[in-house]
Amino acid sequence: MEFSSDSVSIDMETISLGGKEYLVKTRLGTVSVVVFGDQDKPALVTYPDLALNHISCFQGLFFSPEASSLLLHNFCIYHISPPGHELGAAPIVSDDFSPSVDDLADQIVEVLNFFGLGAVMCMGVTAGAYILTLFAVMSNFLYFYGMCGMAKELLLKRYFSKEVRGSVLVPESDIVEACRRLLDERQSINVCRFLDAMNE
Repeated sequence: MEFSSDSVSIDMETISLGGKEYLVKTRLGTVSVVVFGDQDKPALVTYPDLALNHISCFQGLFFSPEASSLLLHNFCIYHISPPGHELGAAPIVSDDFSPSVDDLADQIVEVLNFFGLGAVMCMGVTAGAYILTLFAVMSNFLYFYGMCGMAKELLLKRYFSKEVRGSVLVPESDIVEACRRLLDERQSINVCRFLDAMNE
């Protein structure tokens, strides 16, 4: 019996999508940022999921000619790699400092400052989305957007377990509903100032 395959195996680590890599020094170490496009265009910041980098995480999007041309036509893309996830990364020594998710979110601020970026659009996958969400909350997200639905959901997730928050099949508990109403009454600027005080 003869074996035939129409598939091709590709080592994603060896494919280059172009772009320029910058090694940004932060208070917690160096962060690799690969930049694609014209830096005068609005910024789109990406952050990959656990054990992935910008190529392996976003290949489906950026290998699609339609999406790629649309994104590169309208944005300059800044792919931030978590420590030890950049292409060709050496093993992290176990004695080295292990950053928390808050530390990783703080690194994003340092990266944006390095490039002189103000307002940015963010796109992350799973763990990367979580890090970018923390960054957004800590970076006056509430100041610019008020106590929007996403901010409320983030706070409710912080306050209550999954079981108490409910699901599609289980309704929210009374305490979660009461807290949701309370959050509706909060002034976003006041919440933002409290967050600023905690982050200083």
